[in-house]
Amino acid sequence: MKQAFNKIVIALIFAFTCSQLSAQEVKYDTTARPGSFLKKIEEFKKEGITKKDFVFLGNSITAGTNWAKLLDLPNAKNRGISGDITFGVLERLDQVISGKPAKVFVLIGINDISRNIPDSLILRNYKNIISRIKTGSKKTKIYFYTLLPVNASFNKFKNHYGKDEHILWLNSEIRKLADKKVTVIDLYTHFIDGENHLKANLTHDGLHLKPEGYQVWAEVLKNGGYLK
Repeated sequence: MKQAFNKIVIALIFAFTCSQLSAQEVKYDTTARPGSFLKKIEEFKKEGITKKDFVFLGNSITAGTNWAKLLDLPNAKNRGISGDITFGVLERLDQVISGKPAKVFVLIGINDISRNIPDSLILRNYKNIISRIKTGSKKTKIYFYTLLPVNASFNKFKNHYGKDEHILWLNSEIRKLADKKVTVIDLYTHFIDGENHLKANLTHDGLHLKPEGYQVWAEVLKNGGYLK
């Protein structure tokens, strides 16, 4: 009788533990796309990409400047979509690959983090982005940026704050992606303050960059010889 009672107790504890773990699971959505997603893709399609182009691929941080003007580079093409995630980039990547551009610069992932998409899935998507470019456009040089820090003191993008460990882990993994075809550009180190936050003078909201921030970015590209 006692043995049967013990089994019932163990079963109840197991069931309760499982229910607690299930309740603690963080939900995430990989299918969400920005409202402007399809419209932007159509605009990009009309503009087209050539073999001489340098493509800047990413989310609102990439979309937030005129790369051709900033870099004095007429063949720079902006392929940033505000709110995009790695799954969105993969969905529209063929449009970039088909043009077989000279270079592709990729900054993506902070919105994935804000949506609680697991780091392992984000990293897998990074590798898929690289693999697909390598396969579909063999002469294209790939430049992959580390993620920028954020600054919670602005109190505007709460879903992006308090997740610095995810940024740090992904950046450590991004640095490992460097090979003969992939150049890693460590943007993160150029934008952090003494407390490892995005420098307040380079952002207007703790996430996006001011013109001064893009000037820092431009200097990183020019001084690093990445635009040659």
